[in-house]
Amino acid sequence: MSSLSANDLLKKVRKIEIKTRALSHQIFAGEYHSAFKGRGMAFSEVREYQYGDDVRNMDWNVTARLRSPYVKVFEEERELTVVLLVDVSRSRLFGTVGNSRKDVLAEIAAVLSFSAAINNDKVGALFFSEKVEKFIPPKKGRSHLLHIIREIIEFEPTTDGTDISEALRYLTNAIKKKCTAFLLSDMLDVAEDGTPRYEEALKVAVNRHDLSVIEVFDPRERSIPDVGLVHIKDSETGKAAWVNTSDRKMRLAYEEWFRRMEETSSRMFMKYNVDKVSIAVDDDYVKGLMSLFKNR
Repeated sequence: MSSLSANDLLKKVRKIEIKTRALSHQIFAGEYHSAFKGRGMAFSEVREYQYGDDVRNMDWNVTARLRSPYVKVFEEERELTVVLLVDVSRSRLFGTVGNSRKDVLAEIAAVLSFSAAINNDKVGALFFSEKVEKFIPPKKGRSHLLHIIREIIEFEPTTDGTDISEALRYLTNAIKKKCTAFLLSDMLDVAEDGTPRYEEALKVAVNRHDLSVIEVFDPRERSIPDVGLVHIKDSETGKAAWVNTSDRKMRLAYEEWFRRMEETSSRMFMKYNVDKVSIAVDDDYVKGLMSLFKNR
C-alpha cells in the first residue's frame, strides 16, 4: 500500500514536474543533446555544391541530370530510446540529512525524462530490487512521463535486496537496438570484500547500450559517527546487531572497507568506459548531472 493518498500523490507528481521540467528546459536540454548523440547520419536533401563541400557527398545522378554539381546533405538522426534503470530496493528509503534517496532519485529521473522528451526521444523505465519488479516500455508523451514519475514515488517492491545484474541482463534482453540507459542506484551491490557483483552483466550491457551510472548516496553511509552502543539493522537483509560505535578501530576499518570498495568500482567503470557521477542526497544534483553531460 502506498503511504500517499491519491490527492497527495498527484500534488507531489505535479510539484516534481514543475521543478524538473523547468530545469530540463533552462539547463539540460542543450547539454543532453550534445552529450547523447543519435544513431548516425540520415539523408536530408540535395542542394547545389558550395565551395568547401565534401566531394564524397556528391550526388552524381542529379549532377548529370541538371548539368551542375549537387551534393547530398545529411543531418544527425537524433531520436534516441532512453531507459531509466531505477533501484527501488529498501535502501532507497534511507536518509539522514533531510532528503531520502527515493526523493532525489525521483527528481533526477524526472529531469532526465523531460530532457529526453524535449529532444523528442522515447523514455522507458525499469524498476529493480533483487529482481526486476516492473518494466515500462519506452514511449513518448507527457502522460507517459508522469506515469513513470508516479511509479517511482509510490512503487513498493516485492523483495528487499539489490541485484544490479538482474536489471542489466533484463535491459540487454528487452531492448534489442542500442539505447541510452541511466542506472540510478546507491550501487551497494558488492561481495564481502567490496567487489561489485555485477561486473559480468555490466560488461555485456555496455557492448550493446550506452550506459551511464548515477550513484545517489547518503554521506552517513560512508562513515560511522561515535554515538556509543547502537542497535543497527540492514533494511535489505533484515540482519540486526548491536555495534559499539565508540570503538575507533571499528570505525576506521569500516571507512577503509568503503574506500577500497569505491576504488574497485571506479577501476571497473574506467575499464569498460562507463560514465559515472556520484551525487549526495544533500548536494545540488544539478551540478552532478551537468558534470556527467559535459564529461562525455
